[in-house]
Amino acid sequence: MLPTRDGSLRLFRLAGIDVYLHWTWLLVAFFQVRYRGEFNQYDNQVWNLIEYLSLFGIVLMHEFGHALACRQVGGIADRIVLWPLGGVAFVNPPPQPGAVLWSIAAGPLVNVCLVPVTVGLWLASLLLNWGVVYPDLAHYLSMLMGINLTLLIFNLLPIYPLDGGQILQALLWFVFGRADSLMAVSILGLIGGGCIFILALVLVMSGVGGAWWFVIIAMFMTIQAVAGFQRGRLLSRILSGPRHREAVCPSCGTSPLVGNFWRCDECGTAFDTFEHRARCSNCSKLFKVTRCPDCYKQHPIEDWFAAAQARDHYAHYAPR
Repeated sequence: MLPTRDGSLRLFRLAGIDVYLHWTWLLVAFFQVRYRGEFNQYDNQVWNLIEYLSLFGIVLMHEFGHALACRQVGGIADRIVLWPLGGVAFVNPPPQPGAVLWSIAAGPLVNVCLVPVTVGLWLASLLLNWGVVYPDLAHYLSMLMGINLTLLIFNLLPIYPLDGGQILQALLWFVFGRADSLMAVSILGLIGGGCIFILALVLVMSGVGGAWWFVIIAMFMTIQAVAGFQRGRLLSRILSGPRHREAVCPSCGTSPLVGNFWRCDECGTAFDTFEHRARCSNCSKLFKVTRCPDCYKQHPIEDWFAAAQARDHYAHYAPR
């Protein structure tokens, strides 16, 4: 289960994106800062706090990469929630493989851009002999480099729901379609989550410090993989359903699905906008434009029907 705004503290708003901090992050941060000193080898324990806040900053930049890329392709992204397992950018790109691929890949690309910065600072600390002069700073820079590289490598693992698994799903989407690609990577996610869970149990039984985190991560990944497989099956049934052949999107030429897939922003009623000609079936609010569920472009409802008529006219008179 992913974190929501419930139980979260709104920190700030940047570029139209609200950033929330889940209360559990504060609890974990306290234990991380309080009890990690013996592992991090800092003389001044304030550096534990600085290191954890740096992790916070890197994760936040990663999530902004997702959100801004999603907006770039015409999607919706207005919320980021930070919690103990990292961050979640609530992105809703147009359901097209290219748009989804860019929205997901942009997060790890932020970490790729940070690699030369963090590695460069670490190399500078070696050249300037800060390990002797400023040992805490030198150790912090080495940890900063390690944190960014670890986040990059871990996120790129081709295991759903990690970024690498979602990137793989977007690539498979080009070949197998949206639903089948989601079910395929979800199965891989179940296998990967199971392997990590077994490894985590071995580490716990061996007395490795912090191994319980791997257990929690493995459980989270497994739960999300199961949910992804269920979404894939549902999506397969929906996409194979009937469509309004009397209307097509003027931008992408796709006929919309028959069903209550549009929701009135006035009363919250789900209704079929093409059946009711863009008028809410409950409160009768008339919508000036209708958004395409495939490309997210918006057009007046009349343009949808006119585009279908133009298509049929061309098909009728096209040379055979």
